[in-house]
Amino acid sequence: MGFNRQLAARTGRCVAAVAALAVFGVATAHADPFKLKIACTATSDCASAMVARDEGIFAKHGIDADVTLIAINTNIPPAIVSDSIQIGGPTATVFLQAVDGGLDLVAVDGASVMDPVSNASIAAVARNGANIGDAKDFVGKKVGAPGIGASCMCSFRKWLIEKGVDPKSVNFVEVTFPNQSDTLKSGAVDAVLTVEPLISRIKAAGAGEVAARYAVDLARADPIISYVATRAFAEQHPDVVKAFRASIEEAAPIVNADRDKATAAVAKFTKMPIDLVRLTRPNVSKPELKGSDFAWWVETMKQQDMLQGTVDLNKLVLP
Repeated sequence: MGFNRQLAARTGRCVAAVAALAVFGVATAHADPFKLKIACTATSDCASAMVARDEGIFAKHGIDADVTLIAINTNIPPAIVSDSIQIGGPTATVFLQAVDGGLDLVAVDGASVMDPVSNASIAAVARNGANIGDAKDFVGKKVGAPGIGASCMCSFRKWLIEKGVDPKSVNFVEVTFPNQSDTLKSGAVDAVLTVEPLISRIKAAGAGEVAARYAVDLARADPIISYVATRAFAEQHPDVVKAFRASIEEAAPIVNADRDKATAAVAKFTKMPIDLVRLTRPNVSKPELKGSDFAWWVETMKQQDMLQGTVDLNKLVLP
């Protein structure tokens, strides 16, 4: 009986040890961070992702985040679909056009929204000597947009309509954010649609001056940029999406309240001088997002014949 008790005790200890090793093995396997590629354009709209990376928030939630710069916003949906990146920050209009075109994309979280301060950080900047001071002065002019169909172009066209100017009377061309100052200075365009800190950069270079702060006149509070993935990726990796959302929700208050950390993260990501970035508050980060938040954009885009079909607002945001 004594021997049997000793054998049972030893067996119990072995079973416990094996179980502990099994648990340790599972925990170790799950501890490996998920490599996630994220891309945005050179603005402060994705500041929550930048801060989440720089402050170790992504890492804390088990994500090895590669947050990279992409030159043209309209390139983001194709990059997502091709799996070059898993999450991107397209503007609302680019996202909606991609969905309207048949891409099964879904917003997993909110990045930035319009507000009185950020609206003042969006402008049409005219080259020196272009003589543009009102909506009617844009007629016949060549205006550079950071992407054909980008949200700043769509909202500018909306502003023109509200001012009684036919958007078709304006010639829009694509000029990426990094090239806008040089393109203005060369005279290749009469004006560009841009944002801070690029506005300050253009003015400092003597390339142009603000002609219209059209977003102020529109006075909207809609999404600017959202974090978007393919629906297939989001459904296949619910734990990754959950960790991503938790990271963004933790980083957003830092963006909105800690100017120094937000500025450092934006400057590092955009590769702009930190003193220039510091001049402008980052756009408001707001992770909370629902399909109905895109209603104004859908209405505005339909007015401009930018959508061919009917976009289902209920399918735009991952539950």
